[in-house]
Amino acid sequence: MSPLKANLLCLASMLVWASGLPAAEYLIGPIPPLPLTAMRMALAAAALLPVWILLDGWQVVVRAPWIRGILIGGLMLGLAGFLLVLAQAASGPVTVAVISATMPVLGIALESLLDGRRITLTVVLGVGLSLAGGLIAYAEAMGTFSLGFGALCAFGSILCYTLGSRLTVTALPDLTPVGRTALTLAGAAIATGIAVLIAAAFGASGPDWAALGGREALALAVFALLGLSLTQMLWIAAVGHLGIGVASLHMNAAPFYVMLFLFALGDPWNWTQAFGALIVGAGVLIAQSSRPAPVTA
Repeated sequence: MSPLKANLLCLASMLVWASGLPAAEYLIGPIPPLPLTAMRMALAAAALLPVWILLDGWQVVVRAPWIRGILIGGLMLGLAGFLLVLAQAASGPVTVAVISATMPVLGIALESLLDGRRITLTVVLGVGLSLAGGLIAYAEAMGTFSLGFGALCAFGSILCYTLGSRLTVTALPDLTPVGRTALTLAGAAIATGIAVLIAAAFGASGPDWAALGGREALALAVFALLGLSLTQMLWIAAVGHLGIGVASLHMNAAPFYVMLFLFALGDPWNWTQAFGALIVGAGVLIAQSSRPAPVTA
């Protein structure tokens, strides 16, 4: 896969993720964070597992390293997804988004520590521009940014997701991107499902079923199928060719993509977010200008 195609996959994953993000607002109230995470993972896995079987054959699915997939999926998607919902409920979307802007720093740090990637001036400049662009995109809402429990959960979510994305590629080298995504989604569904049962046994509250209807069912489908299964499949394919460091630079353009969908729905155009996305794009190009990112799959 060429670097151009891999970068386009990253861009597409952010676009699809942004299209599913508004659906979460309909679900966070009536469904507690842990059950919502489990329901989202289960629906996404149920949709993608048949695709995996159809494309790669049931023999590949049966022989897949399921224990490893459950562990990685539980870390990458299960725990990360739970912490993300918890963070948004505790501190709001702005705090979560600002903390998420640190993902390129974590991605480059992981590649440096675990893969021996050399930190060049162009990489530092690219990460700096991506971080700056992400913060600029949220500049108008920075007044609602707050440190505390929500910010801690958001950072934990980003750390788990960054590490898990790398492990999905490096620890499952014999699987296709569809296989890697389906296996880890199934692992996350199993892990979070077990966690829900344990929590329920200790008296944790469940969904408010009376408050759920057709609108919430549609929101869950969008949140799971677009915002998770399709997004994750595109993302893992890109990470396998770009490395987690360069791929994570694209994350900071997500506010611009969200704004595009809101603009299509009638909201005003936001030049600040457009300018932030332009800076992020420059950072992505500069970070890859010195030499190709390490190929991890």
